[in-house]
Amino acid sequence: MRILIAAVMALLFTATAQAELPAAPSPTAPMQGIAMHGQPKYPAGFAHFDYVNADAPKGGELREFALHTFDSLNPFIVKGQPASTAGLPFETLMASSADEPFSEYGLIAESLETPPDRSWVIFNLRPQARFQDGSPITADDVLFSFDILKAKGAPFYRAYYASVVKAEKLADRRVRFAFADGENRELPLILGQMPILSKKYWQGRAFDQTTLDAPLGSGPYKVDSFEPGRFIVMTRVPDYWGKDLPVNKGMNNFDHIRVDYFLDSTVALEAFKANQYDLRVENESKKWATDYQFPAVNQGAVKVRKFANERPTGMQGYAYNLRRPLFQDPRVRRALAYAFDFEWTNKNLFYGQYERTTSYFSNSDLASSCLPSAAELALLRPLKGQVPDEVFTTAYTVPSTDGSESGVRDNLRTATHMLKDAGWVVKDGKLVNGKTGAPFTFEILIDSPAWEKISGPFVNNLKRLGIEATIRSVDSAQYKNRVDNYDFDMVVEVWGQSLSPGNEQREFWGSAAADQPGSRNVIGIKSPAVDKLIESLVSSPDRETLVTRVHALDRVLLWGHYVIPHWHLGYDRVAYWDKFGMPATVPSQGVQFMAWWIDPAKAKQVPPPATGAQPR
Repeated sequence: MRILIAAVMALLFTATAQAELPAAPSPTAPMQGIAMHGQPKYPAGFAHFDYVNADAPKGGELREFALHTFDSLNPFIVKGQPASTAGLPFETLMASSADEPFSEYGLIAESLETPPDRSWVIFNLRPQARFQDGSPITADDVLFSFDILKAKGAPFYRAYYASVVKAEKLADRRVRFAFADGENRELPLILGQMPILSKKYWQGRAFDQTTLDAPLGSGPYKVDSFEPGRFIVMTRVPDYWGKDLPVNKGMNNFDHIRVDYFLDSTVALEAFKANQYDLRVENESKKWATDYQFPAVNQGAVKVRKFANERPTGMQGYAYNLRRPLFQDPRVRRALAYAFDFEWTNKNLFYGQYERTTSYFSNSDLASSCLPSAAELALLRPLKGQVPDEVFTTAYTVPSTDGSESGVRDNLRTATHMLKDAGWVVKDGKLVNGKTGAPFTFEILIDSPAWEKISGPFVNNLKRLGIEATIRSVDSAQYKNRVDNYDFDMVVEVWGQSLSPGNEQREFWGSAAADQPGSRNVIGIKSPAVDKLIESLVSSPDRETLVTRVHALDRVLLWGHYVIPHWHLGYDRVAYWDKFGMPATVPSQGVQFMAWWIDPAKAKQVPPPATGAQPR
């Protein structure tokens, strides 16, 4: 979940928490932070993260936008469409830094303990940690959160916590989680990411149902006002218990955060031009290339910037639904990729802004390339016969063209031969199954007009193969319901990745997630080989081994032809009205908007909102 929650650092284990230790001495010393591999960057007692301004002023309002609608303030379940800021009131046991691959520092927990093999973890809660009603956060709340998220939360929580075999209360502010046998260094960090919910608040309430009653949180913001589908306003909590923690220095600087909802991205852009909201991260290349030349930009009132990052871009692509018999033959899936002309699309629709994605972990050292290394082959050889032969012999490449109008012809000829080998023949201009005579038809499900324009040329190329593909555009609620229940042939799907992939890969590609409604395994992959590679990755003892095992998984996923890869950028495209101050440093994981602040002098120079496009 991409939630703008302020990162928080830890303090040393306090005397109060020490008093709650059991009589037997702990075999490990309490730690204020933990890294996936090696040591965390920030030592005990550090003043603040390097990418914030610790003296940033507080005040003002950040105005943002969102598309479509919302009908729930519960961001932890499958049901409903949560508001974009629904996660802001909630905090986790630990908080990640944005300038390391994967390290966490104490938030609700002031320290943790774990042995060298990380077979268990103990979290020691801060005595001052409070929910927004003033009630203390206790071990009972932590255990309740673990149980309810696993039982009734979104499917990824079950995948995340699958290896936890025991959760127990050791004292009022001390909780221990024990893990199943096997190397899994990520588990203490995964438990550190757990949002903590109030047991008292949720008693008598249905956690697995949508709600417009703002649930009780413990974070720096709470819901102020809203109108479903139109706007939501969050207000900074003035007596937030953690506001003086070192890593909160320079974070959560806005008194209010308002999000207005628009049904259409073009209307939303016009509203930005009229100063109806403050900033937008642009995800449409045409708009970035052509629509940011309005007077406020020329006058300097609006800034248009690229912020570089070192995040793995993950995979975006046309995703097949393997639950459909039509797409169960990998030869068919591979053939259809030849009908997507990225070079023409990038030249004519994207103004040449993108790079073609050739890995599930692009823009990072985790992306596989060339042929497998000796270390990778040691992992892959036992899987021979379970994975495509090309994994061992051929460097993965995507079909490409010269970008001309006729450039795709050779690719379509190749696709025709592949489809013929798979048992499909052309009769009367239509591609049909050679045995049954059934026509090759399918639907591309989308929820944004932007995808209709992009998918149109792809559909036309498929038509030249004799394939009847249609584009079906539905509203966001229907789209979510259909994807959650795997009621689609093909969709555009995105799997974000981090610099330290781990247990979440089970939910992306693991067999156990394939039949769970609402899981991220929308493709429906059920491969024992993929499962083994995921478990191997999860058990990586060090960074070098992790990279090798990610490379091996990447190759198997690519040669499975589960998606038609799209494109990516190595930077964020951001436009904003020039009313902000911001830190000089942008961390490796990208720009951190919650470290920005309102600059009063700049804000006075920004013209007032003009009459323009209105929400909804």
